[in-house]
Amino acid sequence: MREVRHSVCALDCPDACAVLVTVEDGRATQLRGDPRHPVTRGFLCAKVARYLDREYHPERLLHPLRRTGRKGEGKFARISWDEALDEIASRLQDIAAEWGPEAILPYSYGGSMGYLQGSGMDRRFFHRLGASRLDRTICSAAGGAALTQSLGLRVGTEPERFRDARLILAWGANVMGTNVHLWPFIVEARRQGARFYTIDPRRNRTGELADRHYFIHPGSDAALAFGLLHVIFAEGLEDHDYLARHTTGLDKLRERVRAYPPERVEALTGIPREEVAALAREYATTRPAVIRLNYGVQRSERGGLSVRAISLLPAVTGSWRDTGGGLQLTTSGAFRINRDALERPDLQMTALGRPARLINMCELGSALTRRDDPPVKALVVYCSNPAAVAPDQGAVRRGLAREDLFTVALEQFQSDTADFADYVLPATTFLEHTDAYFAYGHYYLQMARPALAPPGEAKSNVEVFRLLARKMGFDEPCFAESEEDMIRGLLASGHPFLEGITFERLARERSVRLNISPPGEPFRPFADGGFATASGKCDLNVPDYAPPEESRLGDRALRQRFPLELISPKSDHSMNSTFGNRPEVDRETSRLEISPEDAAARGIADGEAVRVFNDRGACLLTAAVNGRVRRGVVCAPAVRQPRRAPGRSNVNALVTERLTDLGGGPTFYSCLVEVERVGD
Repeated sequence: MREVRHSVCALDCPDACAVLVTVEDGRATQLRGDPRHPVTRGFLCAKVARYLDREYHPERLLHPLRRTGRKGEGKFARISWDEALDEIASRLQDIAAEWGPEAILPYSYGGSMGYLQGSGMDRRFFHRLGASRLDRTICSAAGGAALTQSLGLRVGTEPERFRDARLILAWGANVMGTNVHLWPFIVEARRQGARFYTIDPRRNRTGELADRHYFIHPGSDAALAFGLLHVIFAEGLEDHDYLARHTTGLDKLRERVRAYPPERVEALTGIPREEVAALAREYATTRPAVIRLNYGVQRSERGGLSVRAISLLPAVTGSWRDTGGGLQLTTSGAFRINRDALERPDLQMTALGRPARLINMCELGSALTRRDDPPVKALVVYCSNPAAVAPDQGAVRRGLAREDLFTVALEQFQSDTADFADYVLPATTFLEHTDAYFAYGHYYLQMARPALAPPGEAKSNVEVFRLLARKMGFDEPCFAESEEDMIRGLLASGHPFLEGITFERLARERSVRLNISPPGEPFRPFADGGFATASGKCDLNVPDYAPPEESRLGDRALRQRFPLELISPKSDHSMNSTFGNRPEVDRETSRLEISPEDAAARGIADGEAVRVFNDRGACLLTAAVNGRVRRGVVCAPAVRQPRRAPGRSNVNALVTERLTDLGGGPTFYSCLVEVERVGD
């Protein structure tokens, strides 16, 4: 029997694709994009088009496991679900009794972008337990905080409207690698005469297709934005009417950017002064002009300021007025669900009588090795692989290796983190469970039921935490809710964007556009103002820029010892560490791109093994002398699975726990290193 079933890709990507699954005699034989979805438009990225290789991989975890070897060794024995759940519940209860429930820490992020699997029954469970809360900042926190300060709401230009633009700036956005469903709209715009420019420290696949690429020093994006604003104001290219009606702090912004003439911006960013001035004039005089800003910009010490400064450009030029103008960093702020009903934070009052303490996930190494108020004695990991993706990898691994740390991992494969776990529980893929999905690159709410039966004894996150709650004696009705109950609850927010979107409608239509504008009309979020700040206006008050401490213009003693700036953008072929078992992913993430000048100065030839190091750690990579980065910058695509790497480390062994200026995010791209040939 052959049939086509519907699903939604749950991987951490802005596209949130609608997927059609061809099933023959109970086994999936093909995945393809749903042609009816206005953004998916019938195709999938190369990563997910091959997802069935992962679905049916022989190394897929099928049964609960209990550790038998040393931590980190990855040796386990099969046990039953009843044994695993009984023993896990008993250990958690003992730790809570001896140390207090805040000695237990959940650790999760974007392994599933589904509401239920990523932030549903799990949140209820840990709130009721009284466990420490996790501040989930590792990806988008700085940018989200910055948009909230400037615009009041994390929304932006619809992807479909990029086709209407006449100038498109991809600022820190590798569209071809990490947002491929935006690309057809850019192609449509270019066919109509639009120009497409990229701004990035690395000329990636998208930069190679651009009309012009601007090499920018890491962490200097705010300086470039200030330089563009300097020229716009100096030459009278601003939209006076829009500024008067819909912004606040204009005089302070004018004064701030007066100190950033193109010649100073050239020194800070590496972009020639004449190019800074020309870009400012072209951006301000081309209508519509749109900026696709992505999250790499905010992964530096000045990441929050960078997003804030860039987000002011559409207000100063008035490009928010235009269909196809404006800016997009994220669309996630439009999905105004009833999060309290989904996550039940009120349950903390039952356990503690107050909100639990908050631990920043970017500081996991410190939390596991230095925190003592109380110490973290238990770690439950799901939808993440912190041994591979968290900053200061050495500290994280030392913490995970503690014999007194009780660790549980919910996983589809034996990951770097699972190697340190006491129990590993087999998890379902997005093809095997029910969930509702938001997007951060479009405005369609989606739902999918299981397209396939789970293999072996794999269970969804919802089911695992539902069963654990029962073992712990939590008898609140929310722990007995079905997936349908949970989806009905999260939809009941009363927000106009969700009005008329019911469970029945999602079940029938599968993908529903939010009520962000009347049917058939484009969404222009700030065309007439409507900012959600306290003043109701775009807030132009921004602090001054200073180069990151860990940068080519930062601490002199540090950069004398470690003169190269390391960036680690997302791999084109993987999703963080998810597809790290694929040979082509391991090859890509084991490369270090280095300029010909820097390679020659160190006697390094293309293809040679190199050691990348600083005071925090080291990793071994293969030199790629390919001209994709300028002198002073090296690039290692993220993120290699450490269990497959020499020395069991990747580039995150080099990254500090230092946080961004806003939002408490990581500073992956404020990282100074040195490189040497292996054997020298």
